[in-house]
Amino acid sequence: MAKVKATKKVQFWGTGRRKKSIARVRLIPGGNGTITINQRGIDDYFGLDTLKYIVRQPLNATETANKYDVVVNVTGGGYTGQAGAIRHGISRALVVAGEDKSVLKQNGFLTRDPRMKERKKYGLKKARKAPQFSKR
Repeated sequence: MAKVKATKKVQFWGTGRRKKSIARVRLIPGGNGTITINQRGIDDYFGLDTLKYIVRQPLNATETANKYDVVVNVTGGGYTGQAGAIRHGISRALVVAGEDKSVLKQNGFLTRDPRMKERKKYGLKKARKAPQFSKR
């Protein structure tokens, strides 16, 4: 029986959350810096340059933009929440990979944004919007 040598791929995982969005991020070392989100390129997925900038912030802060390939599965929420979730996940994965945690912590990339949508109350149209007042 022949021995089969299994080559184990090293990957670093991180989960990011923001509002209703959840991002599962995988960092693959030895890459050229490509970012793939839901099997699409970052330029195809995000139309706004600000969202692309938000996603790349942790990689630029730690100067590892061309060191890892980033593969992301993100669900829920809107584009802004998804960009924030991806940033959070990339930051967590970089810490697992052994990058400088203090830089990420100083910039606030490791802190999960606790702001959520406020629940709707009865008698109101939304969380705080009341129906139109009629005096007579």
